[in-house]
Amino acid sequence: MDYSQFLVMRQEIALLVVFLLVFLYDTFMPRRALGATSWFAVGCFALFTAYSFIWPAADAAQAFDGMYVTSPVCSLIKNILNVGVLIVLIQATKWTDSEMQSMRRGEFYELLLVTLFGMYLMISARHFLVFLIGLESASLPLAAMVAFDKNRYESHEAAIKYMLTAVFSSAIFMMGLSFVYGLSGTMYFSEIARNLQGENSAMLVCALAFVIAGIGFKLSLVPFHLWTADVYQGAPTSVTSYLSVISKGAAAFAFLVVLVQCFGAFYSQVWEWMLYALIILTITIGNLFAIRQKNMKRFLAFSSISQAGYIMLGIEGCNEGGMAALMFYILVYIFSNLGAFGVIGAIENKTGKVEMTDYNGLSRTNPWLACAMMLAMFSLAGIPPFAGFFSKFFIFTAAIGQGSIAIYILVLIALINTIVSLYYYLLVVKAMYISPEEPQIATFRSGCAERLGLWICVAGIIGLGIVSFFYDTIITTSQTSGLFAAIP
Repeated sequence: MDYSQFLVMRQEIALLVVFLLVFLYDTFMPRRALGATSWFAVGCFALFTAYSFIWPAADAAQAFDGMYVTSPVCSLIKNILNVGVLIVLIQATKWTDSEMQSMRRGEFYELLLVTLFGMYLMISARHFLVFLIGLESASLPLAAMVAFDKNRYESHEAAIKYMLTAVFSSAIFMMGLSFVYGLSGTMYFSEIARNLQGENSAMLVCALAFVIAGIGFKLSLVPFHLWTADVYQGAPTSVTSYLSVISKGAAAFAFLVVLVQCFGAFYSQVWEWMLYALIILTITIGNLFAIRQKNMKRFLAFSSISQAGYIMLGIEGCNEGGMAALMFYILVYIFSNLGAFGVIGAIENKTGKVEMTDYNGLSRTNPWLACAMMLAMFSLAGIPPFAGFFSKFFIFTAAIGQGSIAIYILVLIALINTIVSLYYYLLVVKAMYISPEEPQIATFRSGCAERLGLWICVAGIIGLGIVSFFYDTIITTSQTSGLFAAIP
C-alpha cells in the first residue's frame, strides 16, 4: 500500500490534527487552564478554516483506487461547511463554559469534529463503502451530542428518537445498496453508472427509492421528517443549530453526487419524478406545520424541513448551475439559520425562555437581538435585498433551466409556498416589534462570543446580498467539476 495516498486527504488530515490538539489540551492541561478549552478549540478551528481557504485543492485527485476523490468543488463545499462550524463553535462557547457543561466541554468539541470528518468522507466518497463509513461517522456521534444535556429528560428522549431514526434510515439505505450491488456487481459510483446502462427493471426503481429514502431521513425530507421537531426541541440549542445547518448541507451535496454519479442515466425516467413528489411535500408540509408552532426551536425545525425542499430544487436542476445554486443556498442558509439560533441561544442561556410569546416586545428591551432575529427571518423568507432572496432566485433559475412544463409547475408551487413562509416568519417579527403586550424578557447583555457569532451572521446576511463575487466563484468552480457527465 502506498501511504502517500493519504496526502491527497489534506483537509481530512488537517481536521484530525485539530481534533488531536483539542483532545490533548482537554486531557493533559492542568485544571486551571481548562477554562480556555472553548477558545482553544475555536482558535484551532479558525486557523484550520483559514488554511483550507488559502490552500484549497487546485486539481482533482484520487486515492485508494478511486474510492476517495478531491477536487476544487469538493474543497469548496467543505470550506462552506467550515464557516458554519466555526460560527457554531463561537456561539456554543458560553453554553459549554456554563457550570453544568464545563466538565464535558472537551467532549462536545471532539464529538463535533468527528461528525465533521464523517461529512468530509461523504462528500469525497466515490465508493459506497467509504460513503457508509462517512455516514455512520457523522450520525453516531450526533446521537451523543443530542443527549449531551444529560440532566434534561427531553434531551434523552431526543437522543433515543434520533438514534432509532438513524438506525432505520441506515438499514433502508443499505437495503437499497444491496439491490444496487446485485444489479451492477460493484460499489464504485462510476462503475455502477456504466454497468446499469440499459437497465430498466422494477428492482432498480425499488433500489433508488430505498437510497433516496435513506438519505431523505438525514435531510428531513417529508415523509421522513417526523423525528426532526422533537429532536430539535430536546437537543441543546448549539447542537440543534449544528444539526439544522451543517448536517443538512453535507447530506444535500452528498445526495447530489450519489444521484448524479451513480444514477444520472435514469434521471428523467426514475428519480426526477421521485424528487418532484418529495420537494412538493417537503416544502408544503414544512410550511403548514411551521405556522402552528409556538416553541421557537420547533418553529425553526419545520422551517428547516421546508428549506430542505428548496435545497432539493438545486438537485432537481441537475446541472452545474443547479449545483452552484445549491452550494450558494447552503452558504446563505448557514448565516441566516445560525443567526436565528444565535438569538435563541443567547436568550435561552440567560432566561431559559424558548416560546414565541416570550419574544413579545423584545425590540424594546433588547433591540440588537431583535434586529438580528429580524434580519435572519427576512433572509430565510427571501425578502430582498438580503442574501436569502438571491439564494432562492438562483435556485429557482437553475431549476427552470430544464424548460419542461413539470419543472415550471414545481417552481410555481415553490413560489406560492414562499409566500406562505413569509407569513410565519413575519409572525416572529410581529411579536418582537408590533405586539402591544409587555416585554417578557428583561434587558440583558449577551456574552462576547454570542455577540461575535451574531455579528458574523449579520455580516453574511447583508454581505451576500450585496456582493456577487461569492456566487461567481462558486459557479466558476462548479462548471469545471465534470460531475454531470453521466446525465444523457
